[in-house]
Amino acid sequence: MLELDCRLEFNVAYAEENFFPALPPRPAVCLIEPREEKAEPFLIRTQNLQRRLQRLLGPVDPASKRLNLSAFARGIRYRLTGSPFEQTLTYYIYAKQLFPKRYRDLMRLRPAAVLKVNLRNAYPRCYVTRRIPVDEAGVPTGGTYYGPFASRRSAQAFADRALDFFKVRRCQIKIRRDPAFPGCLYSEMKMCLAPCFAGCTKEEYDVEVHRLVNFLETSGGSLRSTFEEEREEASEQLDFEHAAALHKKVEKLDDVLRSKPEITRRIQELDTVILQRGAEEQAIGVYAVRGGRFAEPFSLRFAEMASQPRSAEEMIRDYLQPSARKDEERFVGPASSVFGMTGQADLGEHLWLLARWYYSNPREGEIFFREKDWPYRRILRACSRLLAPKTSETEMNKMPGPTQSPQGAS
Repeated sequence: MLELDCRLEFNVAYAEENFFPALPPRPAVCLIEPREEKAEPFLIRTQNLQRRLQRLLGPVDPASKRLNLSAFARGIRYRLTGSPFEQTLTYYIYAKQLFPKRYRDLMRLRPAAVLKVNLRNAYPRCYVTRRIPVDEAGVPTGGTYYGPFASRRSAQAFADRALDFFKVRRCQIKIRRDPAFPGCLYSEMKMCLAPCFAGCTKEEYDVEVHRLVNFLETSGGSLRSTFEEEREEASEQLDFEHAAALHKKVEKLDDVLRSKPEITRRIQELDTVILQRGAEEQAIGVYAVRGGRFAEPFSLRFAEMASQPRSAEEMIRDYLQPSARKDEERFVGPASSVFGMTGQADLGEHLWLLARWYYSNPREGEIFFREKDWPYRRILRACSRLLAPKTSETEMNKMPGPTQSPQGAS
């Protein structure tokens, strides 16, 4: 869908008359095609296509050191973009296709920070990583992954607070189960089962790791339910001191979970949909994310809705819940060559694109998560909000303020 669907030939002699007036002064991603076949094309993203190309392809000024490509360009292909999110995603797709060796540097791209519980280790621990290995089917392997976070620092801060509820090791040493080993501060404070000096059995440690994995996979729900059940049981047995201690644990856990961004969850279950205002009139761009990877986007054109046999809700349902055959074509067919659905780097890059938009401030657009089902009514209401005309700051300043009564008037 995100194709460079507009094309113009460039001729220096007629640029001022025909070329520049035909360019819209709108945000776009543009590919400048070279005259030489072996030359590398020039890819840009801009907030004003007409003004940017006038600078790049306008008359050469001998006194200026500004880059000029008027002798380089044969023509251009471009796509108008309705939002910064669409522009970033379009630029990523074509930068990766055209410059596979340096597109990460062009975008200053780094895989997203996530938490990992390495289940391949005999004594797993939870730590921050940017590397997510995948198998041939593109499924993350080697453990459970939780994220994405805005940065390594924020991921580590959440992990430090969450691990206070578990006795899983935080050290990076190789566990040898040596009774002569002195241990560490966490084992002294009874915050670790201390497998390093055989302070627990392998089975006991596995139970604690299983509790941690359930905590991450349920976004804290499993641990909170356990605390509440124990608190109710203590209250029924009139053990009010223990019930009060458990209540404090619930409050502490709630404080930790409140600091957790809504988007952070098990990567394999990160199913969400992003809504963005489209470049076309009365159009919404719908971007599904499944298992942390972007699917082929979908444009919902409300201007054409009257001539469509299906309602907007039915079209969104068909996109978010395709049949098995359509789903296979969407993720394995032509879209996979564009969006990259199988590689290890692709998953980390898609998570970075998602996290970069989600944690941006201000953030344009709307996001909805799939829990048991998609919130279709809320999605449609969000479409209405995005299509509503925006009131500019100038218009807001012209609006009359609240009428104030003269001082002393009753």
